[in-house]
Amino acid sequence: MMVSYRLYWTLWILSCFGQYLGQDLQIHEPPNKEEGDIVVFTLDNPPPSTSILITQWFFGTLLIITVASGVTTENPAYKDRASVNSNTLALTLLNLRHSDSGIYRLSVTTSAGETLTGETSLQVEKLSVSLIGPEEPLIEGESSANITSEGNGNITSVQWMKNNSSLSPSNSIIFSPDFRSVSISPVQRSDSGEYQCIYTNPFNSETATYSLIINYGPEGVSIKGQDVVDLGVRVSLSCSANSVPSASFRWMFNGTDTGVTTDTFTIDKTDFTHSGDYDCTAWNNVTNRSATQRHALLVKVSGGGLTTGAIVGIVIGVLVAVSGICGLIVYLIKTKKIPVLNKEQKGQGSGAQSRQEPDSHYEEMTNIQKTRGDGPVPVKKSQSAIYVNFGQNEYEN
Repeated sequence: MMVSYRLYWTLWILSCFGQYLGQDLQIHEPPNKEEGDIVVFTLDNPPPSTSILITQWFFGTLLIITVASGVTTENPAYKDRASVNSNTLALTLLNLRHSDSGIYRLSVTTSAGETLTGETSLQVEKLSVSLIGPEEPLIEGESSANITSEGNGNITSVQWMKNNSSLSPSNSIIFSPDFRSVSISPVQRSDSGEYQCIYTNPFNSETATYSLIINYGPEGVSIKGQDVVDLGVRVSLSCSANSVPSASFRWMFNGTDTGVTTDTFTIDKTDFTHSGDYDCTAWNNVTNRSATQRHALLVKVSGGGLTTGAIVGIVIGVLVAVSGICGLIVYLIKTKKIPVLNKEQKGQGSGAQSRQEPDSHYEEMTNIQKTRGDGPVPVKKSQSAIYVNFGQNEYEN
């Protein structure tokens, strides 16, 4: 009788568990979930609950929850998140996180001492965001820019920032109704910077960045360097301009291309031929704009002294001036313009007196002649002639 009872019990167990002996438990693989979602791991062929002694769910090697003799024990890491249905053995997880992605395994120990196992996997999509912006170069005052965000996961809020400061709408900055994109038109140089879009949910937040570059210029071209330099010294002229991207340069001297294309023009040793106008032209190869600035340079003699060439020039100039003056004097003398003027002046002074003196001598000689009873004495003409000749020689001397 005892043998019949035991045989009956064995046959009943075999009838109940025969389909599981040597077989794994079949667990449905759930679809991908997002952070914050709920997942339920269900079995295709759960064993009778009356034959189950211990139920254990694992995440990898980490024990999530155990049910033994109707008593449930949770891992503290899953407190208030994990639960098991005692009839279906289904595991429920709440508030999923990206870190919940992985392999889940079920282990069942039956009253017959058998251990049944099964496993499945879960993928929880991580909250993610990326930004897509314009690919063509942006030119100040001409271009427009659209920045669009794309992402996965349970998104509860979207926030835009620029250079770590909140980005607010304006006349030129417009957000889409879902706040997933922003449009800037027209762009200005002040719009350059790093834009951030932040996706957030109760469990996580993710940030994507995009660098916006606005091209402009060149403008504000300036040349730094000396205006007046000494002869024989080294001179450097430096050209700069406000430009994005950096401008390229070209130097010209007195309208002639020098072939120098750097921002600095250098003269190793100055001479007088280096005096003149230096033009620096800045050019932006993205905006296709250019601007030019001029700088005048004067090379002088060091210390105020004169070079041999300068001295020779001065001497030649002086000789030319002296020769001109001498020629003028000779001309005036030959044309008797100077003597006529002097004779007229002497005629008013000593010349008049000279004409009177012979008259007095003539009267005196006439009186003597009268006294002596001599004949006429032709003194007046000869004396007058001698006197006049003497006076003329004196004047000429």
